[in-house]
Amino acid sequence: MTMTTADPARVEALLKGSVDLHIHSGPSLHPRKIDHIEALNEADDAGMRAILLKDHYYPTMPLATLLNTNMGKTTEVLSAIVLNHPLGGFNPSAVDYALKQGARIVWMPTAHAENHIIKTSKDLKGKFPENTKKTVEAAGLRLVDDKGVVLDEVKQILDLIAEGDACVSAGHHHVDEAFPFYEEAKARGVTRMFLNHPTYVNAATLDQVTELANMGVKMEHSICMFIPSTFTMFDDAHLKEVIDAAGVENSFFGSDLGQTGNPTPVEGMRLIIAKLLEMGYSEEDTRAMTATNAADFVGLK
Repeated sequence: MTMTTADPARVEALLKGSVDLHIHSGPSLHPRKIDHIEALNEADDAGMRAILLKDHYYPTMPLATLLNTNMGKTTEVLSAIVLNHPLGGFNPSAVDYALKQGARIVWMPTAHAENHIIKTSKDLKGKFPENTKKTVEAAGLRLVDDKGVVLDEVKQILDLIAEGDACVSAGHHHVDEAFPFYEEAKARGVTRMFLNHPTYVNAATLDQVTELANMGVKMEHSICMFIPSTFTMFDDAHLKEVIDAAGVENSFFGSDLGQTGNPTPVEGMRLIIAKLLEMGYSEEDTRAMTATNAADFVGLK
């Protein structure tokens, strides 16, 4: 935890009811500070409304079902699937089964996106966790072909997402792939679109953030990149710029936390609430970006 000038009572009041759609608890092939049960217990103790469990290499629907059914907590656990190679990459069958078991978010490839592999081997080296065990080398995946046309298997996945009224992210693909991807998603009836950490590995400019938001794409900013952590990359000035670029109404925060050596997801949410208040955002806008925008986006009842 860092020093803050925000009133702790205001922070705790806003923490209650908050929603984190980006938690990396364990077990995982990446080093983790907390497991899924600890993540739920901590979120419930803080009075959070919902959390979503995300792993880069396995879907989390069974975990969410077991936790919601057996733990007796008020905080709801949501689930997702990430289309990296262990799930078959662009695998419509995996998406179909995931959605029919309750997955709310489908992420396009993250760690196995071609763009991610290139960038984390160069200018972003050391800014993404490494597996604790050696795995089969992953070929980089792209959303589009050499002519910039969205792949047929991706189109089939988008149809499934539209049918299931689920949420989709372009994952860790470059913004140049994201634009045709979201255009195709919108044309196929997908209404819940978002992009995570747009100015990180996706390399979107502020103007592109605005353009995507005008297309109906929400922006989820990773808390871990704006608070003291192993992923710290951006200052408060940049935070204000990316919020302004999309607008408060199109912005929300996911912790992107759970890794060894970092604050826990709840600690991260507490810190970003304090930071937003310190930066002059109203309680109404702070709650929107840490609770209601994400709840509405994912379709919480």
